[in-house]
Amino acid sequence: MSVSSLNTKIKSLLEATFMHTMVEGEVASATYHSSGHLYFSIKDKDASIKCVMWRSSVSRMKFRIEKGMRIVVEGSVSVYTPRGEYQFQTLRIEPYGQGALALAYEQLKEKLKNKGYFEAKHKKSLPKYIRKIALVTAKNSAGLQDMLKIIEKRWAMVEVTIIDTLVQGKSASSQISHALAYADNLGVDVVVVGRGGGSSEDLWAFNEESVADAIFAMQTPVVSAVGHEVDVMISDFVADLRAPTPSASMEMILPDGDEVLYTLGEMQERFIYAIQEKLTQCSREVKHREALLLRSSPLRKVEELADNFTRLRDEFSRVMKYILERHASSIPKLQKQYTQTMVFKLDNKAQELSFVQKNIALHHPKNQCRIGWAKTSVEGKIVELSALKSHQTFILEDEFTKIEALCLRHY
Repeated sequence: MSVSSLNTKIKSLLEATFMHTMVEGEVASATYHSSGHLYFSIKDKDASIKCVMWRSSVSRMKFRIEKGMRIVVEGSVSVYTPRGEYQFQTLRIEPYGQGALALAYEQLKEKLKNKGYFEAKHKKSLPKYIRKIALVTAKNSAGLQDMLKIIEKRWAMVEVTIIDTLVQGKSASSQISHALAYADNLGVDVVVVGRGGGSSEDLWAFNEESVADAIFAMQTPVVSAVGHEVDVMISDFVADLRAPTPSASMEMILPDGDEVLYTLGEMQERFIYAIQEKLTQCSREVKHREALLLRSSPLRKVEELADNFTRLRDEFSRVMKYILERHASSIPKLQKQYTQTMVFKLDNKAQELSFVQKNIALHHPKNQCRIGWAKTSVEGKIVELSALKSHQTFILEDEFTKIEALCLRHY
């Protein structure tokens, strides 16, 4: 028997014997290939086996396997004849003792928590009075009808935009993500995304990472209203507000119209009362000031001041006219006296000036030096001739000339 014949018989025997098998083990290694395929191996304390899961099956998995995880794989044994190697071709993987959806939920929750999706600092506040609202849900769903009934009852003046989307099924998460991105550009005050109750599988679209990413990226406040009160979705953690049910979301974010009208009525009554009190107070104040004006009579005081001004002006004109007439004959005499006084003072000052000029000329240095006389100095100091020493240099200078000389000897 040739090697290829032996491997072919082994392949036929193994693949026919282990066509549908479930194997439990611990993940020894796991590699998610760029092609989409998953290559891993599982082991127990005595042995291990290589496994492969093709891309089509990997895309249906809700969770990721990791080294050390205990799992149950379902599939068949296949043999690669050229090398005589066998591996377990996996169709489905379940976590041991735990549902796949529950594990996927916890894995995604932990991942998004580490990315900061749940932090309070990222939560946007909702406006107190909403004018425009977008509802991202199925247009024929019971949840939408519940929300519309509450809107009509509580706050009917709000402008509602319904964005129809699948809320369950394989492509639901993709549609919800696109619908949220579309709603974020509508300029509404708040976006509500959700649906009514259902099984975990029915609600699973709101546990998908793409939906969480879409909610986190939105600039508009988002309310997650999925299922019943006991249902807690990943979208609830990422959204700015979590509502237990779709109808409850409307009760939480919309004001009660009747309550607002009652409050407005009370405010109107208080406003009218305050205005009436203010008008009464102002009326009393006006009457009081009118009485003060009548007693003080500013207009009368102004008239009195005007009369006093006219009287004083006339009196001033009369007095000035009298003074001018009285001293009119004295003006030429005063003018003559002024001229004589000024001439006398100018003559005196001229004489004083001449005296000062003569005194300056008398004491001028030029006039102090006599012919034949000179000043003697040594190193800038004035000395007597008798103080000079033999062979000492000295300076002779008068007003106009300076001579440097050498003393040869004394006589």
